[in-house]
Amino acid sequence: MQNLHPEFGKGKEISTASANPPVLADYMNYRQFLSAFYQFKRKASRGSLRSYNYAVFSAAANIKSPNYLKMIIEGKRNLSDDMIGKFGKALGFNKDLTEEFRLLVHFTQATDPADRNMYLKKLSEHRVAMKLKSGEIDKKTWEKVPNWVAWIIYAMVDQEGVTFDTASLKKVLRGKASEDEIDHALTTLLNSGELRRDEATGELKKSRNLIESPEEVPVALVRKLQSQLMYLGLESLYQDQPMDREFGTLTMSLTKSEFEEIKFKLRQMRKALNKDNSIARMKEKGERVYQLNIQLFPVTNAVDGVVSKAAAPTLNVQDTPAPMVAAEAPVAATAAPVAPAAEPVAAAATAPAAKPQAPAAKPEKNDDPRKNVSSLAASAASAADLFR
Repeated sequence: MQNLHPEFGKGKEISTASANPPVLADYMNYRQFLSAFYQFKRKASRGSLRSYNYAVFSAAANIKSPNYLKMIIEGKRNLSDDMIGKFGKALGFNKDLTEEFRLLVHFTQATDPADRNMYLKKLSEHRVAMKLKSGEIDKKTWEKVPNWVAWIIYAMVDQEGVTFDTASLKKVLRGKASEDEIDHALTTLLNSGELRRDEATGELKKSRNLIESPEEVPVALVRKLQSQLMYLGLESLYQDQPMDREFGTLTMSLTKSEFEEIKFKLRQMRKALNKDNSIARMKEKGERVYQLNIQLFPVTNAVDGVVSKAAAPTLNVQDTPAPMVAAEAPVAATAAPVAPAAEPVAAAATAPAAKPQAPAAKPEKNDDPRKNVSSLAASAASAADLFR
């Protein structure tokens, strides 16, 4: 279903020409989904002997209050776990869709940022699992895209003193991954050819980049990987000492041209860091694996009727940055260790890269707005060409 309001918080609109019901997976706010569902049912029942209304929904959900759905949509009431099951029944959901709805409800209603992050991660994983189950995402494509455990293990090839057996890796990974996850990640990396074992020494070495066919990666898998890597950053905020991490946030109002300038600078910085780190790891191994997340995203919508300023960016470059995707945005950048070292850290190893690559002089052309969500994963995995 097409989103007629792409900005955050404006939700979906039901087209008067559309006969298709709203799809739960298209929504990040369950109240907006319920509103769209109700509008669709009202429209579909026009001309029938009994038009659809709030009372009909309450009867289907076995709820006494005839206007309960209306209060939920307007935000006057929250849904309890018991009510979530009743709503799932009235919406005609099966077990999987009811679970997705439950996670979406908890995500929407959560007020603590840590809780919202947790439910967002679970919701993303559940939606990917459903796409795999339905065949919307090809299982072979899924298996070719490494999860966060594989990304980190791939980077650990450049870390000094690592022994690549399951028990040792679990300890170095701080117990964040299970033995099954580690075994699966190692097997996937070796079978796919991203890593190879030296026949003479038994040492693991990189043989190619993690992703060789980026155009085949579904956006749902990209988002899942991003959420996993960013969730590690949230854990580090509570688990690591300030001396072992660098967290900073900056919230500011920007024009479109200013946003574009910052986005371009962040991309160039990421590529430069990737190049420098690749060269450094050819000379000697690092002491820890670090995760660098670069985040720039809108937290407000542009006000209706405000004309975008077309001021030229002050960036001293000949090339024009990529097209604008948001009007106002804050900046948040974090770097946190994801694998401990045996000795205190003297020099950080950033995300993995098999070969040094010169940073591109031009920003990537990106006509598909879905690909704008992909720069975080590319930065985290040092796969600068992953989502061009």
